[in-house]
Amino acid sequence: MLDFYFIADDQTKPNNPDRALELAGSLDAKTFDNLIQKGMIDSSFDYYSDFRWSEMLVKQIRQAIETKQMYSDTDVKKLLELIDSALSKQSGLMAYGD
Repeated sequence: MLDFYFIADDQTKPNNPDRALELAGSLDAKTFDNLIQKGMIDSSFDYYSDFRWSEMLVKQIRQAIETKQMYSDTDVKKLLELIDSALSKQSGLMAYGD
């Protein structure tokens, strides 16, 4: 699973996210790959590597979902939960593969 944690844009990456950050949710490899295929996640992000999305990027992903009107897509719904949670906290997201 790829675990996502809320992280402020100005916050440094912690060594141990479980202790320093609040868990936002997770995506499995199949869902992540599907989201790349559907153009919701850029292919430069690797499921097996840690990466970070700034609050601005989170907003851009949300805008892409709105533009493509993919609200009913099963994979997009999972991503939308993460995105909307981050936006409600005015936060970015940090992803850690396990």
